[in-house]
Amino acid sequence: MNEAIIKSVRSLPPLPETAIKVQEVCANPLGSVAELTRVIEKDPMLTANLLKAANSPLYGFAREIKTLSQAVSLFGLATVRGFAIASVVKDSIAPDLSPYGISAERFVKICQLQNALMIRWYGIFDRSKLEELSPASFLFSMGRLIMANEIVRLNLVERFKESTRQIGLEETEVEMLQSSYQEVSAEIFAHWRFERALIETIRHSKDPSQASEEFAERARALRVVQIATDFPNGVNENSAAKAARIAQSYGMSAQALENVAKTLMSGDAIDD
Repeated sequence: MNEAIIKSVRSLPPLPETAIKVQEVCANPLGSVAELTRVIEKDPMLTANLLKAANSPLYGFAREIKTLSQAVSLFGLATVRGFAIASVVKDSIAPDLSPYGISAERFVKICQLQNALMIRWYGIFDRSKLEELSPASFLFSMGRLIMANEIVRLNLVERFKESTRQIGLEETEVEMLQSSYQEVSAEIFAHWRFERALIETIRHSKDPSQASEEFAERARALRVVQIATDFPNGVNENSAAKAARIAQSYGMSAQALENVAKTLMSGDAIDD
């Protein structure tokens, strides 16, 4: 990996108290919605973001969500954990996302889209794995926050954009920074001593064939969502079709993926 990026990861501050408490509640087999709600309600910004997300078209909840406890109950501990940690990472890194042509707010919405697609797709046929896949789907793009800052620091923004147009985004990231965003994301969570399952699932989602049997299925699911959500553009017909083909090759439900992707395409859900 790029030494400057490794240095940036290792210089990240410790997790703030709210994030630590969220981690503790979610890691505790006896952790409850009520306990997590009490932690989250002490963070007004996170509370507001959760309520806003719960009432967006992304997650498809049938009724208006008016209270934090309703939102936490509907999302579940794993998804709320993803929200909380994503917020912490963004604030810790203070990214300049000009290489990707998006704002920090748009970045968070894309992360929500990735998470919503995972929940609504994988939850159809194997909800048991969402406890791990839900936060992973929220967090797998976090490495791009550090990569964006490094591109800006090196004054390579225009070159990066031109290369992206020519050879593609992931290819440009690896060529210019000698790192994949999945590797950088994994390093962030290794730095903060997250559980091995999250780290290895994210790390191997670029190439699930390199994952051990223990993490391979989760890495494949994450790879499908990465392709379907076409960072930073969001779900579109081409990305959904490509992801469906890959899902089928993995023996996963391609038709369910296409159906969910179609729903998330309608109304440009992340621009609400």
